[in-house]
Amino acid sequence: MCRPSATLAVWSSAWLNGAAASDDVLDALAAWGEAHDVVAADAPAAEAFELPLAFHRAATPVQLLMALRAQSVKMAQLVLPVPGDVRGLGGGGPFAEAALRCGDAVVLTELGFGLVPEPIAEGLMRWTVYSVPTPVPLEYQSLPDAEHGLTDAIRASAGALQALDVASDRPGVRAELSAHLRSRPQVEWPAGTPARALRVLQRAEEISAILAIARTDDPGGALSASAASRRAEALRPLSDAVRTARTASVNEAVRVFAEQTDRQS
Repeated sequence: MCRPSATLAVWSSAWLNGAAASDDVLDALAAWGEAHDVVAADAPAAEAFELPLAFHRAATPVQLLMALRAQSVKMAQLVLPVPGDVRGLGGGGPFAEAALRCGDAVVLTELGFGLVPEPIAEGLMRWTVYSVPTPVPLEYQSLPDAEHGLTDAIRASAGALQALDVASDRPGVRAELSAHLRSRPQVEWPAGTPARALRVLQRAEEISAILAIARTDDPGGALSASAASRRAEALRPLSDAVRTARTASVNEAVRVFAEQTDRQS
């Protein structure tokens, strides 16, 4: 689940560090589209990864994986930027703009490049590689802290959720939540992914589904602009905690796969 960039970050790291096969990576990406292609946004990215520039014939995900191995990449960081929080994007520029537009990206901080996924046609996901002029590593987020932050945010938002009265206004809310979760891409994770990371990620996905329902208008009528604004403000801390939990879970899994290789070398 989560986002396409999370799938690429974890599975490519598992493959690069000998914990998965390349076909496993491609199978995992298929949850986000029947086909994937890869282009470079600028000349440095095209040269470093031996990729065609955008608007030329695209490369394949296999070529991207080979380029990552050729560049000796071991770790890839997930970023989930939103307006007002662009940590990990390395300032402004085309990469930051694309990542904000799509809401997720992979950053190769050690190399100074980033990848952004974007659906461009039915069943087709395009990955664009960008140069990141001033890459800044995402601040380390400990998984226990992220999990506690999620719990604290739930507690703090309980009053807001109760005031929104989502459950009583929606007698079929449990079925609605289940349907919402089933409608999302179902992604498997590599063997060796930390159990706690999976647990926190699953909890974040469930809360994300609750938020999606809570943000919708009340059944039978639309919210006023002021009520919608109050609702968004009340739920923002919980939304932020979900993003933190997702990034912490994914980046912890990436770190674990990289450390396995370090211990073996």
